[in-house]
Formats: sequence, structure tokens, C-alpha cells
Amino acid sequence: MNSSHNRKNKLKDYCHITSSKRIYASDYVDNGIPFIRGREIVQRFAHDGELRSNLYISREKFELIKNKYGAPEKGDILITSVGTLGIPYIVTSDDEFYFKDGNLIWFKNIEKLNSTFFYYWLLSPIGRSQLHKCTIGTSQSAYTIERLKEIEIDDLSLTKQEKIASILSSYDDLIENNRRRIQLLERSARLLYREWFVHLRFPGHEHAKIVDGVPEGWENNHLGDVAPLNYGKSLKKSNREIGPFPVYGSSGIIGYHSCSLISGPAIIIGRKGNVGKIFWSYDDCYPIDTVYYIENKNCSYYLYYALKNITFISTDVAVPGLNRDFAHSRSVIIPDDKILRLFENYASDIHRQIYLLIKEIDTLSKVRDLLLPKLMNGEITICKQPKPNSSIS
Repeated sequence: MNSSHNRKNKLKDYCHITSSKRIYASDYVDNGIPFIRGREIVQRFAHDGELRSNLYISREKFELIKNKYGAPEKGDILITSVGTLGIPYIVTSDDEFYFKDGNLIWFKNIEKLNSTFFYYWLLSPIGRSQLHKCTIGTSQSAYTIERLKEIEIDDLSLTKQEKIASILSSYDDLIENNRRRIQLLERSARLLYREWFVHLRFPGHEHAKIVDGVPEGWENNHLGDVAPLNYGKSLKKSNREIGPFPVYGSSGIIGYHSCSLISGPAIIIGRKGNVGKIFWSYDDCYPIDTVYYIENKNCSYYLYYALKNITFISTDVAVPGLNRDFAHSRSVIIPDDKILRLFENYASDIHRQIYLLIKEIDTLSKVRDLLLPKLMNGEITICKQPKPNSSIS
């Protein structure tokens, strides 16, 4: 098949390109309709979770704007237009939100263009190349609506667009399904931890004697005595070389590097930004200076879930981030060997499944990313849709 398509149309021929009406800080309320900025779109894209915000506008304000100017509807697409450029979001039927002008650009009233196909096109090398032509500014790049209108996109039939979208979304559907399975598996281990070690309904609890608030044979220690926290090491994005080792910041994996700082498994704790956020790294990794880490010799699944139940937010507002002395002073209950071993065995089985699902997600993502440019530029003839399937039952 010819790798190039002859006829091209301007993006303005397919949809209306605009932004939102201005919302001021004085319009924010404690609860109401979520107000989305570029950072929420970027975060959702990076972690593929729900679109969340801690900012809201009143329903009255939202309805007023919606009735007069419209609001995002199913099939519309938003794209980040400042900061981290070019991250798209396709609006679903469950969405009800408004968004910040200047942060996001809105593609609405899309016709003769499949929204899912367009979403993937924006992520493809062809789409990224077209978006690059729309940037202005040097210190802070941004897109302009007028330049986006002039983007050229191949004139493909809706049938072909739908086939390409179906192939790519089948991979994302399976990836999302695996992510949900991971969440359910972690939830089961977290609930068991709470049942045994918070509510103290562990096997044999009926006959346990409570001494100083804990069952006899258990100990109440400080985190610093159980598993001292180590500082991550600074690693600028510009200094990272592409490699297999995950780089951890306080929001989780933020990239990859050619070398690791520590051996896995390891527990990562947010120090700045997402203070007290806990991550488990199965493999060797590179924790940066916005996190602490616990060395593998001190790691256990029990400690991982214990840390998730500790409050690391200090009331000392003069100390930014998580103070290590404060973190070390947090209490950690250490159960007797028998109960600890029972929990560790259960959690190990759970995390073995999680690890396999993570690896499968990685494989599916790589295959999808390889297919994406080939489908978009016509290198692959679309005859029959490949059917990715999970190797994990």
C-alpha cells in the first residue's frame, strides 16, 4: 500500500476549534462541577486514571455558560496548549466539567472525522509533526487556534478511520482492563491488611491477649528503626538517557533511564509534591530527589501496606514536603513471625499476578505504539483487525 495519501484537508474543515470562556479565581467553589486545567489532562494521560480536579465551579455558573456557549460533549477532544503540549483527551458520555482558557484548546462539532481516530492521529508521528508547526513562543511554547485550523490531515474515508481506531483502541481496552484488575488485586491485599492489622481480626485473634494496645508478641516501633528512609538523587530530564530503568518522582514513574540508582524491589515515598505517596518498584529503579526510598533488604509487602496506612502530612507548615525525622517518628506495628509470614505469602501471590499484568501492559503498549505510525501512514494494509488477547486468565 502506498505510504502516503494524496488528498489532504484542513482541520478547520472537520471541526470547530475554540477554547472556553474565562473563569476567574473568584468563581471557584468548594464543591460543584470539576474545573479542568492542562495539568489534569497530562496527569490522566500519564496514569490513565479518571479525569480529576481539586477545583470546582458552581452548577449555576456551569449551566449559565453551557446554555449560552456550550460545554464539552461526548466525542469532543481537548488538547493541552501550554506547558506540556499536545496531550489529547477525548470526552466521554460520563464527563461533566468545564476547563481553563489558554490551557486547553477544544475541538467540537466534529464531522466526517472519527473522534477516536483523531485522538490517535494527534499522538502519531504525523500528527505530532503537524502540531509542531502550530507552536509559538520560545521561553514557553504554546499552540494558537488559528494555526491549529490550518493543520493538514489525510482525507480518509470514515470506514477506514473507524477500522484504524478500532484496532488501536482494542489494545487500549485490554490495557485498561488489566489496570482495573491490578486495582482490584491491590484492593484485596489492602483490605486484608486493614482487617488483620487495623481492626486486629487476624487468624487466632479470638485467643490473643492485648498488651499495651497490641497483641502479645507484637511490637510497636518507629519507622526509622524498622526501615530508615534514604534520599533520592537529582536527575534532570535533560540528563536522562533512554533505558529500561524506571525513574520515580512523587507522582510515580516519570520516565526511564539507562542506569539504576538502587536494586529492586524497593518502596518509594513521596517527599515533595505528593507527600507520603507510596509506590512499590518491582525492578531496579532510579528514585529522584523528590522522594525517599527504602532499600530492598528492608522491604516487605507488609511494610508497603503499613506505610499506606500512615499519615505523613506534618502540621508544621514551616517545613515544606516530608521531613525525614518526622517520617521516622511514625509508628509501625510489627506482628509476630507467624502472622507476618501468612500475610507475606498472601500478598506475594497477589503481587505476582500484578507484576505479570504490568509486564503485559508494557508489551501491549509497545505493540500499539509500533502499529500507530504504520496504520496512520498506510504502511499496513487494513484487511482484518488483529485481536490482541491477554495471556493472563
